[in-house]
Amino acid sequence: MALPAFAARALGPPLQPEQGAPARTTCPRRHSRVEAELAASRPGSVAASVRASPPRGVSLGFNSPPLQDKPPKAFSSLAGALRAPLFALLPRGRRRRMHDLRRRWDLGSLCRALLTRGLAAVGHSLKHVLSAIFSKIFGPLASVGNMDEKSNKLLLALVMLFLFAVIVLQYVCPGTECQLLRLQAFSSPVPDPYRSEDESSARFVPRYNFSRGDLLRKVDFDIKGDDLIVFLHIQKTGGTTFGRHLVRNIQLEQPCECRVGQKKCTCHRPGKRETWLFSRFSTGWSCGLHADWTELTSCVPAVVDGKRDARLRPSRWRIFQILDATSKDRWGSSNFNSGANSPSSTKPRSTSKSGKNFHYITILRDPVSRYLSEWRHVQRGATWKASLHVCDGRPPTSEELPSCYTGDDWSGCPLKEFMDCPYNLANNRQVRMLSDLTLVGCYNLSVMPEKQRNKVLLESAKSNLKHMAFFGLTEFQRKTQYLFEKTFNMNFISPFTQYNTTRASSVEISEEIQKRIEGLNFLDMELYSYAKDLFLQRYQFMRQKEHQDARRKRQEQRKFLKGRFLQTHFQSQSQGQSQSQSPGQNLSQNPNPNPNQNLTQNLSQNLTQGPNLNSTQRENRGSQKQGSGQGQGDSGTSNGTNDYIGSVETWR
Repeated sequence: MALPAFAARALGPPLQPEQGAPARTTCPRRHSRVEAELAASRPGSVAASVRASPPRGVSLGFNSPPLQDKPPKAFSSLAGALRAPLFALLPRGRRRRMHDLRRRWDLGSLCRALLTRGLAAVGHSLKHVLSAIFSKIFGPLASVGNMDEKSNKLLLALVMLFLFAVIVLQYVCPGTECQLLRLQAFSSPVPDPYRSEDESSARFVPRYNFSRGDLLRKVDFDIKGDDLIVFLHIQKTGGTTFGRHLVRNIQLEQPCECRVGQKKCTCHRPGKRETWLFSRFSTGWSCGLHADWTELTSCVPAVVDGKRDARLRPSRWRIFQILDATSKDRWGSSNFNSGANSPSSTKPRSTSKSGKNFHYITILRDPVSRYLSEWRHVQRGATWKASLHVCDGRPPTSEELPSCYTGDDWSGCPLKEFMDCPYNLANNRQVRMLSDLTLVGCYNLSVMPEKQRNKVLLESAKSNLKHMAFFGLTEFQRKTQYLFEKTFNMNFISPFTQYNTTRASSVEISEEIQKRIEGLNFLDMELYSYAKDLFLQRYQFMRQKEHQDARRKRQEQRKFLKGRFLQTHFQSQSQGQSQSQSPGQNLSQNPNPNPNQNLTQNLSQNLTQGPNLNSTQRENRGSQKQGSGQGQGDSGTSNGTNDYIGSVETWR
């Protein structure tokens, strides 16, 4: 094929081998490549312009003017023609690589290639994953050999079908509405938040025998009436945390009003300006700092009766007058200053003169942990000097209750010095604060022997703790929350948190020191063992009662649904029998156009007046039904149905 004239002029005369150039090779492909390179080295030639043009897919510059008097395929751009001499100066291998790179610089094809390779890699990985899953589930089948293409496709289809079924199940049957479609085999059981809370064994073996009345705690707390919760706060038992829960974490119709920067909150009854909570964070230390059982049972009724208005915090001399008056009312003019015999038992006032009901609550803690925590607190400078320790209308004298330190506080004291003080109130603090001190002559140790005194105090503390409306344990936060909610029928907003790491747990003591601490707090150790046994038995009793109530409720619901089913079944059966009879016969037997009206009326009367029906009314209704023209078999069937439905509706 002959070239056009302008192409021949552009190409020039045919190429001739230069002197010293290699001879023509016998390989046509290599020879053509050499000739093309020689032609490209000539400036202005068509091959040079074609080689210098940008690759396909790369647009020309906006300011590149088209060349005149040149064919479109001869020169792509003026920039390519100008770059041709520079491109020819590069080595041969470098020129080839740059040319290939420029020719392949197509963004679309690059993205498509990356996407294709990525999808291929994902598919390959998915194939290996599915193969591993298949080999784990169907080991004997997969061990025969490698899976073929059909097996891969089948496994992929099964997995996709399973995922689709799970998604559809979540949309069709969310939560726990479907009882028959729960995938219990694929889901791990939800752990009980109340079990093994203290990292101990979940199996509990009771040691003490308590009656049903001791285990069942159900207080009909009327927050709108005159009921009052009194919180006995023992030092270093977690009472501060529990007290904050009472004022900030309970769902109430009228929540407590807590202002920023103030420790006390206003906890008024709905529609009244009276408080329903007597604690540190609601009324303050109205009966003294960390008042014990003896102080609270004497002070709270007098404070509530004497301060019905807004302020519930009397002065110290007012507290002494109140306690003196109440002690005279209880014991007359006798006192225990001179070692008089104490009464054998006391009955604290659970109601005030105005008719208010007082419900005492408290929190206990492991004695060793509590003792170490109090030592660390005293070591930081705490003294509790503001505690009144009022008993029998007066505070103890310095001879009855000496101080363990001489300065302003006891900060920096070592543990040995803290344990060596015989007057340290940290020893057996929980028993002392829960017992009635008037039984042993208050703080006068000469009233009775020490052994008898310890026995009376321990028995008094156990009795008061057992008859309290509620008590919790620091080591069982979630169980404490559960029992409080079941006792007072008041729910908390957020669950309690169990803190296993405290200041006391950070103290490392030897076994000898631990035994000595247990010896110093032997009464508290006995009380805590008793309280823990009673606490766990109450928890188990309440949980079993809750499960029994839920089971009984489900059985009653099934009975009710069965009665409704029988009702609709016999109604539909009676309607079918009435339609099969002739209209004339129905009109002659019953002037009422609707023959089932009597049966429907009787059923509705049984449903609405079942609990109020007596035997005479049922017999009269049965006689009326027999005289309505129906058969004896039908009347007997309807009577049996009405009796059954009546019993079901009587239950409802």
